[in-house]
Amino acid sequence: MDAETQQDHLKAYGITYWTLNQEIKVQWLLNYRGGSFLLPDSEELQKECRIRGVSFEVISDRKAEEILEEVQSPSRNMEAVLLEKAPKIAVYSPKGNRPWDDAVTMVLTYAEIPYETIYDEEVLNDALLMFDWLHLHHEDFTGQYGKFYRNYRNVPWYIKDKKEAEELAGKLGYSKVADEKLAVALKIRDYVAGGGFMFAMCSATDSFDIALAAEEVDIAEPMFDGDPSDRDYQSKIDYSKTFAFIDFTLERDPMVYEFSSIDMTSKRQIPAESDYFTLMEFSAKWDPVPAMLTQNHTTLIKGFMGQTTAYDPSEIKPTVLVMGENKLNGEARYIHGIKGNGFFTFYGGHDPEDYQHRVGDPKTELELHPTSPGYRLILNNVLFPAAKKKKQKT
Repeated sequence: MDAETQQDHLKAYGITYWTLNQEIKVQWLLNYRGGSFLLPDSEELQKECRIRGVSFEVISDRKAEEILEEVQSPSRNMEAVLLEKAPKIAVYSPKGNRPWDDAVTMVLTYAEIPYETIYDEEVLNDALLMFDWLHLHHEDFTGQYGKFYRNYRNVPWYIKDKKEAEELAGKLGYSKVADEKLAVALKIRDYVAGGGFMFAMCSATDSFDIALAAEEVDIAEPMFDGDPSDRDYQSKIDYSKTFAFIDFTLERDPMVYEFSSIDMTSKRQIPAESDYFTLMEFSAKWDPVPAMLTQNHTTLIKGFMGQTTAYDPSEIKPTVLVMGENKLNGEARYIHGIKGNGFFTFYGGHDPEDYQHRVGDPKTELELHPTSPGYRLILNNVLFPAAKKKKQKT
């Protein structure tokens, strides 16, 4: 999985998932040649690699033992993590989502990793209990329809989406979309706290936390829910209810395409050609979780924007781990934390291979980006639940 020899990093994750799906265990060699996978050899596996265009090497049992000895040496920042079972994956996404909507569904499809799409009705009916890993589509959990009001309120797709959201909320027994979205967010919170793995990108990250913090507060203006917001709602925000963020200020103006001060998009002064973020280095033996989530063939990742591009470090809870940061602009891009018995990862930006994606742009063709390090970070999270859990070192 290093930069020099792997011709399709993304499909390599699909091969690993395919192997796990056959109830064959895999070893993930953290920090060894870009985070390579050690799989039991078979003619079927070799054939599958060739069909999918994944580079591989066949090695002897003796060579495998030598590699494992090197990886497990106390002097090397490496570790062998056993992957035991293919996680069952859910993508929280509205029915009929547009092709440009979600990087995760694109990379899962490209890597040939199966997933099921669920939405509000399924979540509220406890369908999450069937899944090991949940991805949140670029959703607005605050009931403000993505804060698209200024530019798109008269556009047919916005009108249609708003009408369908209101109809769904009514069908599920809620008078407001904001109340229905909060109920969904609370179900997801409980899923994670109970031991689930959640991965979110772009606006699903901060809008999720904002919805939790504003659980008993009306923060939606009349054009969104038909009645005024609470007069002094900022003072009523409860930061203790959030996963990752604290002390943020909500954006009250419905004409501003922003949820709060968490996001760094409007505070960026970085030319596109200089926009990169750096992955942090972790001890593979002592911090295997962040080490797994940052496996890559480079530590320098090309930046990309979104409605929520990056996070203000001053508004991230001290218990949350920053795994990727843009030091030039003082922003966090990739963060991870624990909630109860589960885990969450937030990844800023919309599409790792589309720098400034806009509504209506064509989708990214991943055939043109098979070695994308930005997309590899997503797939690290997909395999994370497959890892055998070790007792925490003290």
